[in-house]
Amino acid sequence: MSEIRVTTISDTAGTGPVTLTKQYAAKAWVNFNSSGTVAIRESGNLSSITDVSTGLFTLNFTTAMSDANYAVVGSGGNDSNDLRTININFDVAPTSSAVQVNCTSANSTTNDTAYNAVTVTR
Repeated sequence: MSEIRVTTISDTAGTGPVTLTKQYAAKAWVNFNSSGTVAIRESGNLSSITDVSTGLFTLNFTTAMSDANYAVVGSGGNDSNDLRTININFDVAPTSSAVQVNCTSANSTTNDTAYNAVTVTR
């Protein structure tokens, strides 16, 4: 059996990540608190979050996507009895550099929550 151990895999120039071919992976992700001041706990390929209004956020990518045809999935809540969904806000078209999302409760109201997790796949 072969084993490969590496610390970093980069492109041929050594300046960026490798491009996956015929594979799909998260191109960006974030775990953040939106209750009060928005605070990113951890993220990948996300430069910042813009707090647009209650329950409405713009996720700004560090490295742009190849286009705006990506999938976004997310969830949020304040505790196990307060679960929310996070969806693309299609009132603002997604771009290759950012996507606006909303955090909604079961009755379709937007809310800020303590726990939010979003993944972008392309």
